[in-house]
Amino acid sequence: MTLLKKFPLFGMLAVASILSASTSHAQDKWPTQPITFVVPYPPGGPTDVMARLLSVPMSTKLGVSVIVENKAGASGNIGTAQVARAKPDGYTILLAASGNMTINKVIFKDLAYDPVKDFAPITQISKFPLVLEVRADSTIKTLQEFIDYAKANPTKVTFGSAGSGSPQHLGPELLKKVTGISMQHVPYKGAGPAANDLLGGQIFSMVDITAGSMKYIQAGLLRPLAVTTATRSPALPDVPTMDEAGVKGFDYFAWHGIAVPAKTPVAIIDRFNKTLLEIFNDPDFRKKWEGIGSEIVAGTPQQFADLINSEAIRLGALVKDLNIQLD
Repeated sequence: MTLLKKFPLFGMLAVASILSASTSHAQDKWPTQPITFVVPYPPGGPTDVMARLLSVPMSTKLGVSVIVENKAGASGNIGTAQVARAKPDGYTILLAASGNMTINKVIFKDLAYDPVKDFAPITQISKFPLVLEVRADSTIKTLQEFIDYAKANPTKVTFGSAGSGSPQHLGPELLKKVTGISMQHVPYKGAGPAANDLLGGQIFSMVDITAGSMKYIQAGLLRPLAVTTATRSPALPDVPTMDEAGVKGFDYFAWHGIAVPAKTPVAIIDRFNKTLLEIFNDPDFRKKWEGIGSEIVAGTPQQFADLINSEAIRLGALVKDLNIQLD
């Protein structure tokens, strides 16, 4: 009779010990294969810009390829649900945003994931102003001219967004509420397609995150009228705030971060966090990041978790106050 048959409990403990040692060894060697960085929005938008900027130094520091995968649809829900279902082994990460992590829980009745229970936060990576913009050949040159035109032409002013409940949707809805103007919402599957239609003249305006708009503004294709935050954007120092341009007290911003599936080992989360903090502390990278209009906000996993919880309350209340409905 073998020892395992004679003492079954001993056998179970031995197997558990071997499995534990194997798991620990795998974590110690992580990463050993490419990491998929899921962006739940289409190429060309601000989330895509951020992920691609980060993927290069992440690949260098982690020693494996970090591959950006755009998985768009349903206001970010499709890609986000994919990451929620992924194996918690550190090889799938999510570009988390205020939409897919807080707002969607309010506006979608049957969300296929729980923003809190299904994810482990790594760090916040951005805090962005949004910018109200029109085509560069538009006759409208100021925020007040935009407001006056919208009041005089209540059926002509459209605005594109990255989808219902996105920052590009809530910003204009808030502007409508405080100014009394009428604008028609045109939702897209991401900010990139919306910006393309703005450039093509299919929509009248957009309130976009600066990361997605800077290249078009700098190329002289779009005209920025005002930024949505209480202070001016360092990336657009000559563009007034909404408050300065006449809409007093207006203050709205977007944020993003990185998360992994729940139950991802703490050691892997800590490694991700340490790597990202090193990247954001690099002067050359900071210059690139600030160049797309974001503040440098990288912090601890707990700080990002606290932000998600507090923003779920703030943005959830805003969605209800504005009576946002799915289109």
